[in-house]
Amino acid sequence: MFFSDAGARPRTWEASPSEHKKWVEVFKACDEDNKGYLSREDFKVAVVMLFGYKPSKIEADAVMSSVNPNTSGLTLEEFLNIIRKKKEAQLYRNEIRHIFTAFDRHYRGYLTLEDFQKAFKQVAPKLPERIALEVFREVDRDSDGHVSFKDFEYAMNYGQK
Repeated sequence: MFFSDAGARPRTWEASPSEHKKWVEVFKACDEDNKGYLSREDFKVAVVMLFGYKPSKIEADAVMSSVNPNTSGLTLEEFLNIIRKKKEAQLYRNEIRHIFTAFDRHYRGYLTLEDFQKAFKQVAPKLPERIALEVFREVDRDSDGHVSFKDFEYAMNYGQK
């Protein structure tokens, strides 16, 4: 109801020329034998180099299943597209975290109805208080009186689909 459009992702993000160059350099560094593609293991190393974490088996499987079956791995173009999407998702998640933190004025790691009411009053002072209550109840998925970051992120990403 209230978050139905909130999950709409921002328009496609484009890498800066220097970031794009870095991604190409990482691809080349991980393609040690100049095969023109990255294997599953090469991809994992590239993600560690760019994002600082080793992708799970599930993530690596998902990426490798999207590869053209006529090649043995990710081409540069496929790699750049995947990395752009990962960076876009990372930026979007950081934006959601920033909004959550702005609502969490007491730095508790969760939001209360009072936090919602204060935020709504600042953003839309003429909005009836019952709207803040309805939104809070909608976002508090487990009805424990607290909205965790996970609850908030879910609402921002999926709303009421």
